[in-house]
Amino acid sequence: MVDSEKQLFNGDGGRGGGGLISDFKNLFSVLKTRRTTVFAYGFMFAFVIFTAIVAFNPSANFTSPWFNNFFSTSSSTISDSSSTPSIVSYIFPNSSQPTLQTNPNSTRSVNTSNSTAIVTPPPTNPTKLNLTVTVVPSPPPPTPLPQKSPSVDKNKVSNFSSSLLKNTNNTSSNGIKAVNITKEITKNKVKGSLMNCNIYDGNWVKDDSYPLYEPGSCPHIDESFNCHLNGRLDKDYDRMRWQPKDCDIPRLKGKDMLELLRDKRLVFVGDSLNRNMWESLVCILRNSVPDKTKVFEASGKREFRTEGAYAFIFKDYNCKIEFVRSPFLVQEWEMPDTNGTKKETLRLDVVEKSSSIYKDADVIVFNTGHWWTHDKTSKGKDYYQVGNHVFGSLNVVDAFHEALLTWAKWIDANVNPSKSHVLFRGYSASHFSGGQWNSGGACDHETEPIKNDAYLTAYPPKMKVLESVLEEMKTPVKYLNITRMTDYRKDAHPSVYRKKNVPEEERRSPLRFQDCSHWCLPGVPDLWNELLYAELLIKHNKNQQQLRQHEKQKQQQQQQQVKPQN
Repeated sequence: MVDSEKQLFNGDGGRGGGGLISDFKNLFSVLKTRRTTVFAYGFMFAFVIFTAIVAFNPSANFTSPWFNNFFSTSSSTISDSSSTPSIVSYIFPNSSQPTLQTNPNSTRSVNTSNSTAIVTPPPTNPTKLNLTVTVVPSPPPPTPLPQKSPSVDKNKVSNFSSSLLKNTNNTSSNGIKAVNITKEITKNKVKGSLMNCNIYDGNWVKDDSYPLYEPGSCPHIDESFNCHLNGRLDKDYDRMRWQPKDCDIPRLKGKDMLELLRDKRLVFVGDSLNRNMWESLVCILRNSVPDKTKVFEASGKREFRTEGAYAFIFKDYNCKIEFVRSPFLVQEWEMPDTNGTKKETLRLDVVEKSSSIYKDADVIVFNTGHWWTHDKTSKGKDYYQVGNHVFGSLNVVDAFHEALLTWAKWIDANVNPSKSHVLFRGYSASHFSGGQWNSGGACDHETEPIKNDAYLTAYPPKMKVLESVLEEMKTPVKYLNITRMTDYRKDAHPSVYRKKNVPEEERRSPLRFQDCSHWCLPGVPDLWNELLYAELLIKHNKNQQQLRQHEKQKQQQQQQQVKPQN
């Protein structure tokens, strides 16, 4: 049986079956030698080319949609680090690949069981590829090159009247972008406009981007204000800023304010609290000047407590920042006594003699207040004088009122409001506990501001008198009402840190006076100057509006004059 089958398939059997098979073999042999050979070689050649394209083409972005469909399933591509396409998903559609949920707007890696999915080719291929399955848009959009931000010249400050920059850097240390200074007054779209905001109604907030200059960096701070160099270790008192409730005030940038004050004089007139404010502003502005040798006191003075007037020059801006000592704003006097001696009085009807120094200044900041709380002034016995008459007794509030009326009349008669911007800084609160400055009063244990408004003191009667006087003046005077904002800050006085190199036991001796009236620098007066800066911006904006309105009216008048001629 087996032999017969061999004969059948070998053609050695009977003639019927063997002949038929032999004929078919002859036919196939002819085809095999011609077309089949050509087809086989053609197929092999196409397969080699096809395989080469698949293996070595680094891009999957083919133009033919059929070709794309051939190499992708459900709009997904399988790629390794060289983005090589794979046909595995097409050849083996039922293989154990993870099902991919695609998002046409995103590119992401698919992760299953916290591991990258591995696609394994068929076992006939001895090489295994570990490919990260990534879903991409089809075709994927080109990735744009990162654009370099334009740099800003830190040393370039443009003309303020045209376009003054708020900040020389694109972004400050606390992340706030630089803006044009002339837009500060209208930029507060959420909280309201600075132009119509009460910037004195607010709260203190912690801000680590403050102070405005490094503690210990300014050589022009009076020793008794320099708490940092005098050994005060806590730092939070100088890392706070004032935040109005209904708007934001611009951060004081020294270069911007100097540009605002170019070719101008700013003069502080008043007592040692205004000197506190003056030294603060000098340090803030100096900190922004690269060449510190171009900032100097006009007469070379280095101590600012003994004489009546000082002026710091900022040479690059032709600007002067001055202080004139005038604790009462009216004249301290001497009258012959009945026993041939002289007694001190206060002339309520004569403005202080240094007034000629500052009457033509561009910006004048006045203050008075603390000297009216001393024993002699508060008691008012044989001290106040009008003309040749010395009052045997006069209430201090009435005397204060009379003195302010004298000052107001002098301002109205001698200061040109079209040239000079006049401001009056309000009373700065003291925080003596357990006595006054000369009777054991202390504040060295205070390290935080007052947080409950119930503990704030009542608004001083003298400041109510000041407001009433300002309202009656012909010359506009801006009131810097810092009384309430300072009342919170019981933590920011020099207290026992008034001198350097004092042993701790001696520093806290009850025999030593504490200072709970003035302020550490850096500290609270820096924020007074930030409010002053805001007021100067507001004034500048109003002036610009008036100039534009005047120019508009002038153009309208010229057009009306031209019409009749036509």
